[in-house]
Amino acid sequence: MAGKADIVDAVAEGAGLSKKQAADAVQSLIDSISSHLQNGDRVQLPGLGSFSVSHRGARAGRNPKTGEALMIAASNGVRFKVSRPLKDALN
Repeated sequence: MAGKADIVDAVAEGAGLSKKQAADAVQSLIDSISSHLQNGDRVQLPGLGSFSVSHRGARAGRNPKTGEALMIAASNGVRFKVSRPLKDALN
């Protein structure tokens, strides 16, 4: 599995940047995506996919240890939809 360090290395090599510059660029991208999602925006990266905020409503649940019924609070999550070109490249 590739991690952030692997991506930084690939960006540094591919763009001819130092690892520090590549790490700053990758972090800037992550920060920008996070900021837009926090504002409720959808983020589209052509060739990669799109990120959007997904709202999960409150629901009933159970404590698996005790079996006690409880309410699970509403929350927001992030959805990622893969672009068609990337999906086709993987198949």
